[in-house]
Order: sequence, then C-alpha cells, then structure tokens
Amino acid sequence: MLPDTDELAEVLLDLAVPHQDINELIASRRTLTADSGAMRLLAECTEELVRDIGKIVDYGDGLQLGERVAEAPAALRRFFAAYVCVAALPHTRAYHRALGIPADVSRRTLADLGRNMVVHRRRHGRAGVQSPQWLTLHFRGELYQLGRLQFQRANLWTGAQSVLARAGFDGAPGTPCLDIHIPEFLGGLTPAACDRSVALAREFFALHHPEEPYRAAMCHSWLLDPQLKRYLSADSNIVRFQERFRIARRGGEPADTEPVQFVFGDPELAVAGLPRRTSLERAVGDHLRAGGHWYMGHGWFPL
Repeated sequence: MLPDTDELAEVLLDLAVPHQDINELIASRRTLTADSGAMRLLAECTEELVRDIGKIVDYGDGLQLGERVAEAPAALRRFFAAYVCVAALPHTRAYHRALGIPADVSRRTLADLGRNMVVHRRRHGRAGVQSPQWLTLHFRGELYQLGRLQFQRANLWTGAQSVLARAGFDGAPGTPCLDIHIPEFLGGLTPAACDRSVALAREFFALHHPEEPYRAAMCHSWLLDPQLKRYLSADSNIVRFQERFRIARRGGEPADTEPVQFVFGDPELAVAGLPRRTSLERAVGDHLRAGGHWYMGHGWFPL
C-alpha cells in the first residue's frame, strides 16, 4: 500500500513535497506501519478515495478526508492525508494513463500536494497538509492543472445556478461546467497566461472527456468581488481576470477571511496590522480597516 522508505522519498519528490518535510514524512512512516489501526484507516480512506474514480462527486459525498484524518493517531495526524495521497497515487496514475492524459499534466496536477504543504508550513510553522479535502479532487481525476489555472469537472448545482442566472447564464442544475481555481505560487495572473490556460482546457476536456460537453466556465472567488475595481488599476491582472466573467454577487455573509488568507497567508491575522507593501495588500487591508467587507463573486463565461 505504501512504498518502502527509499521509494517513498522519490514519490514525495514527484508530488512536490518540500524537501524540508520529506525526512519527517519518512520517519513517521515507521510509526504508521507499526500501528495496525492506523494502517486499517489508511486502507479504508484509500479505497474510498479511488472508488468510482473519475466520477464527479457532489459536495458532501465521497470520502470526507478531513474528518477521517481526525481519526488518525495524534502523532500521525498532520501527515495522514499525505500518506492517503501516496497510497492512492498508483490508482490515479493508472486512471490518467487510461484516458491518455499527458504525463506532464498528471505530474503538475498532483504536485498540488506539495503546494498544500507549503501553505500549511507558512501558516503554522511546521509540516502538515493544510486542506485534505481539496486534494481528493486531484487524486480522483476531477481536477487538472492546465497552465496557470486549475479546472475542475463539475455539474452546476442549484445555488450556483440561481446566482449565475442573474449574470445571464441559462444552464439548468446539472449542466456540466468547468470550475476555475487559481493556485498559489505560480506568478502573476497575467491575461496571456489565462488565455493559454483556457485554450488548453478547451482542447484537453474535448479530447479526454468528450462525453461531458463543457459549454461554460465558472468561478466562485473573492477575486471576483467587483469592489476590487475601486482600488486596483484598470490594467491590473486581477481586474482583467474579472473582466473575463459575467459576474453576479450572491447576498449573504461577508467573506473577509478569504482575501486575508490568500493574500497574507493566515485568515486569523489582525486586520489592524496587515501589511501595505503591494496594491493588493493595500486594497484588502485598507478596505477592512475602513469598516468594509469582502464578498465572494460568482461569474461565468462561455467556452
């Protein structure tokens, strides 16, 4: 189920796990394999993760990896999701090969494990997996990184349908859509990079998932909050990213921690002390310090 110690190091490198975290994961492997209960939990999680691999799973269904991680022994909890990903890796790679997915797309997609661990260390100062549930999308074949952006195979759900209808989208619930995500640590969100990603996505999904006719891409992100245009120049990458979409904002609770998390690395940082080094940092912090709120924007564009 798990590679031996020497092979594990190579697998972790392939998954872009930071070098400083690899020794700790290798050392903890001995603790894991010596614990029959933890190994049984690992087997259960892996089997559940890859069951019906490739099927689009509704939110709340399928493996709830974050919840299962909480069942692991305390000494293994920070790393347990990484071991699940490693155990699932042969199944994911086989699924990718069966669809003819290029090896470089597979590698860059699954390297999100390493990115996730970098985010954890930045926030908590030690090794760990920040968002276990997020990674299930990659290892189930529901999400792919294509250039600068990530694209998730999705069916339009009722809540998204109602808000996107206000932005002119006439798709019914269940309509296949590509959900766009913006990964960290990949440089600027330039128009050229986004153009390339969208072009790659059109070609990729038509070739590898021809049974799913994607006619629209959607995005649900604080980056689509129209208020950002008050603070950023018209030629900024974020404003130009927004302008790809037909946007509607759903009412409801503010999402103030979203920009604080993604811009500054920790959603719990005190607003008063947020840095002002860049135009985006000034926009996020100054707006909050003035008593404003940030909201999730919801947008779409035709493919």
